[in-house]
Amino acid sequence: MKSKKVLFITQEMTPYVPESPVALDGRKMPQALQELGCEIRTFMPRWGIINERRNQLHEVIRLSGMNIIIDDTDHPLIIKVASIQAARMQVYFIDNDDYFHKRAMFADESGKEYDDNIERAVFYARGVLETVKKLRWCPDVIYCQGWMSAVVPFYIKTAYREEPPFAAAKVVSSLYGEMPDATQTERFAECLEFRDATPDAIKQAGVDLTLPDSLGRLAVAFSDGVIEGEAGKQDELLAYAKSLNVPTLAMPADDEKAAAYKAFIDQIAGGEEA
Repeated sequence: MKSKKVLFITQEMTPYVPESPVALDGRKMPQALQELGCEIRTFMPRWGIINERRNQLHEVIRLSGMNIIIDDTDHPLIIKVASIQAARMQVYFIDNDDYFHKRAMFADESGKEYDDNIERAVFYARGVLETVKKLRWCPDVIYCQGWMSAVVPFYIKTAYREEPPFAAAKVVSSLYGEMPDATQTERFAECLEFRDATPDAIKQAGVDLTLPDSLGRLAVAFSDGVIEGEAGKQDELLAYAKSLNVPTLAMPADDEKAAAYKAFIDQIAGGEEA
């Protein structure tokens, strides 16, 4: 039987950031699916709170160096890597001085949500996808965890739909509590625009960008499956997924989570291949 290739585009992961439901899943699920026979690659942002020396991050020069243009501004892409030896797992980090250096994850020290969170998500999404292209690795399933990866499904189904690594890939989104308020973002559609990822494509999918949770709706509308990552935190988005007939998985019990995720991913990918 052919192993499924799963690309984890993870928002956060222990031990690099403090424990949270997102960070614990980000750490456990890639390892669990690897142990269940999947081939994985894992990405996360190089948040400013990560201690690079302690965690032994180092830059991958051959993957770094390109610029990503967001709303007519160039942003250099830096790729770093570290290993979790106990899990035999390598983690790639997407870095940029403007979006991550000396900055926390969702909000600043006063608890105020960063004004450019959606721009940060756009940079992260495109940075991961461009890096996977350089790796020449073709995933069967792209697992998008949390708000930071919410733009990925839109790009996979539009701007990157004909790129060889992604043309046949299915996309699964996992929803958690935090979600940037899209109504606070100026030029939301312009930030998202790239190749075929246009405002018209968003409109055709029926996503209303004027709603506060429209970033989550964008993820759901362009996903092939949706997982409840944190119980009771995004009921409206789960209901939205069901209204679109997108398959959903309610949050499993902790001791059943790995098997449930694996079964759901196999279902979305079309089952085991001979």
